[in-house]
Amino acid sequence: MKKRFILLSFALLTLGQSFGCPVCDRNQPKLLRGLVHGSGPDSNWDYFIVIIMVLVSLVTLFYSIKWLIKPGENKQDHIKRMILKSEEYE
Repeated sequence: MKKRFILLSFALLTLGQSFGCPVCDRNQPKLLRGLVHGSGPDSNWDYFIVIIMVLVSLVTLFYSIKWLIKPGENKQDHIKRMILKSEEYE
């Protein structure tokens, strides 16, 4: 019970700090208003760079999960067969 209280308190205390303050809200573009602190993007290239990086991250996450769940290393000449001799471990 005490752990839950501590985690809930920490979450509630940090939640208010994660949103932008009124001064930052005025300086942000309409799309990001209320979400972030600091100055907004300088040009449209900033949006482009962020979108590309999000896409790269999502593709990386997809393939990481896919190959973690089903590696697909079934060939007899795969490098792991040279390192780990299957006869010794069966």
